[in-house]
Parts: sequence; structure tokens; C-alpha cells
Amino acid sequence: MATSVKNNSLPPSLISNLNQVLLSRQQHTIDHQSTNSSSLPSHSRNVDEPDCSKPLLLITNCEGIDSPGLIFLVQALLSDARFTLHVCAPQSDKSVAGHSLTVQETVAVCLVEMSSATAFEVSGTPVDCVSLALSGALFSWSKPVLVISGINRGSSCGRNMFYSGAVAAAREALICGVPSLCLSFDWKKDVSSESDLKNAADLCLPLISAAVRDIERGKFPESCLLNIEIPSSPLANKGFKLTRQSLWRSPLSWKAVSANRHPAAGQYLSNQQSLGIKLAQLSRDASAAGAARRLNSHRKNVEIESVGIAGKFNGQQTAKKYFRLELLEETEKADDNLDFKAVEDGYVAVTPLSLSSTDQSKIETEVSSWISAALGREQRN
Repeated sequence: MATSVKNNSLPPSLISNLNQVLLSRQQHTIDHQSTNSSSLPSHSRNVDEPDCSKPLLLITNCEGIDSPGLIFLVQALLSDARFTLHVCAPQSDKSVAGHSLTVQETVAVCLVEMSSATAFEVSGTPVDCVSLALSGALFSWSKPVLVISGINRGSSCGRNMFYSGAVAAAREALICGVPSLCLSFDWKKDVSSESDLKNAADLCLPLISAAVRDIERGKFPESCLLNIEIPSSPLANKGFKLTRQSLWRSPLSWKAVSANRHPAAGQYLSNQQSLGIKLAQLSRDASAAGAARRLNSHRKNVEIESVGIAGKFNGQQTAKKYFRLELLEETEKADDNLDFKAVEDGYVAVTPLSLSSTDQSKIETEVSSWISAALGREQRN
């Protein structure tokens, strides 16, 4: 018996039409995806794709991502067009955070607009910013060429460096094995202006460029960070000077303040007044005997909180006082080679800070030689 095979092939014209429809839909999908991709901000697409043709720098600070010192530094580096910049800075002022980390708490990170730099603001400390940025959890790259903390207003000279969130950020980078600079400007109240910060940023460009070049060549001092203090008149500076860390610090002045100068205290007193009114209203509706019993019972169980009042208290009472810390601007006579004295004299003080106190003289000699050679080459270029 012969077996016949039924021909199920479609007409050629129909096949051609179907192919055209499929190709049209495929092209529409590609165009739609391309449009969506191009509509995203450039920094959103390139967060994980840094420009590898230029040295990558990580910028942070202690005063917050909106501080003028950081913005002027980023603008100066971008206008120089030699570097790719990533910024990771605190959301608010953390100037005296020291080397503190946020542990067992959530840190919020938000992408922010900052020219052509990829920038994030972090709810934590300056050390959080550097630690997070270098961890690989936020950026895809492993390590930048250089970490720069600044430009921060106020002194990080002497023992102030132990309080400084700016120095701590640079120190954290050094701990992670990345060379770092800390840039601080000797801000004078009622004298300095934001234009001085812009001049300070321009002043630091040759040093930053020299540092990046010599890091890539393996000639940059690796065992320390450089704490750079810029004098209050950047344009009138006397040059860069190698200095030693002094024992000076800003004098601390603790002052008692009244409750009405403390927001929390004012809120507390307001709550107490409101509570008193409510109790008075209740007492009018109660019998005299019942009110007396409730009052006696209340006195036995409630702890009394006193705001800013000195005296003797029994075991159930708690005294609450309020104080405010102020840093005084006082100086003292010192060796010309110490950091804060050099800044006062108009020099840009460059102080090497290492993680160990051993071989300090060797480090100073190495940094001194590098400054002379690096800045000499940069000026010739």
C-alpha cells in the first residue's frame, strides 16, 4: 500500500510577509531599549564602568558633600581633564568624627549630581565613606590610584588630627593600602571667603598631579599619608614646606547653657507644662479626696527631672544639665618646622603621617626629597 505525505508548506508570499513582520518587531524592540538606555543619566550607566584611560581618584571630605571646598576641588580636577573622579562623601558635617565607623546600623547611600563625576552621599562618617568606597560594594573597581580628603575648612594640625574626620578618611585609605592626601584650609572667621577655597584648590593641582604620576611610577612615599595645610591667603603663599606634627591643639572651652538654648530642653519643659494643664483639668473633675490620693500616688512613682539646677537630689531624682563645647582660636610660640607655625607664616605645610612612629626621620627625608623633585618637575612642565 502506498503511503501519501500531505504537503503542509505555506505559500512563499505568506512566509515573506511573516518574516517582514518579525523583523519589524525585532527592530522596534531594539530601538525601544536603546531609547530607554539613552534616557538614563550618564552617571547611572557608567557607575560600574569607569574610564580606564585616565587615573581614577576617589574624593571625600568631612564637611559634607555640599561643602564648597569639595565642590571647588572637584571642579578644578575636572577642568584639568587628566583624571576620572568618583566622589563618596558624608551627607552632613562630620568634621570632628575622628576615626569612627558606623557599626550594626544601616548606612544610606544616594547618587547625587556633580558635574561629570560619579558622586554618592553617605549618611555615615568620613571613614564610612572611604571604607565603603574601597570595599567593592559600591563601586566595581578595586582601588583608585589616590584618595583625597578635602578641601576641609579649619585646621588639622597638631593634635587636632586625632579629632579630624578629614585626616581619618585619608588614614583609612592608607590602612586599605591606597595612597592618600588630606587637604585642609586655614579658614579665618570673618576674614576668609569661598573664593579662597577656589584658590586653594588651584594651588593643590600641581601637587596632586605629581602624586598621581609618581604613584603610577612607583616613586611616591608609600608608608605615610600627606596632611597638607593651606594658609589663609593661598595666592600669597610662600611655597610648600615639609613640617612635623606639633603637639598643639585648639583649646577646648566647655560652657554651661540654659535650658531655653537647648532645643531638647525646651521641648521637655513644654511637655511638662502641657502635662500640668491636663492634670489640672482632671483634678477639677475629681473629688478632693480622690485627687489627693492620686497626687500622693503620683509623687511616689514618678521620677523628677531637673534641667540645669544644681543641688542635692534624692535617689529618685535625676539632674539634667546642658553644656556646649567651643574651640578657641589661640596659638602659641613654636618651632618654625612644626605644622601650624609654618601655616601661620604663610607656607603650605606638608606633614607626613604614618601608621607607625618608627623610622619617622626616614619618612621625613623621603617625603622631603619627593616634594623637591615632584614639584620641580611639575613647574617645569
